[in-house]
Amino acid sequence: MIKINLDVMMAKRKMSLNELSDKVGITLANLSILKNNKAKAIRFSTLDAICRALECRVEDILEYAEGEQEE
Repeated sequence: MIKINLDVMMAKRKMSLNELSDKVGITLANLSILKNNKAKAIRFSTLDAICRALECRVEDILEYAEGEQEE
């Protein structure tokens, strides 16, 4: 299972969902889906914009959790 650690990176950068939404140009609803690990897919352009806004790498946001099943 792929886990999205967006909430962890946002906390490390002290950035709110509203602020990230403004910087990335993604709706609060879509960011919330990502943040809560409910997303089924993510565009590379979205991932790139999030990484730029949070000044992080892809592996800081995405994590492969072996053996875990999707809910």
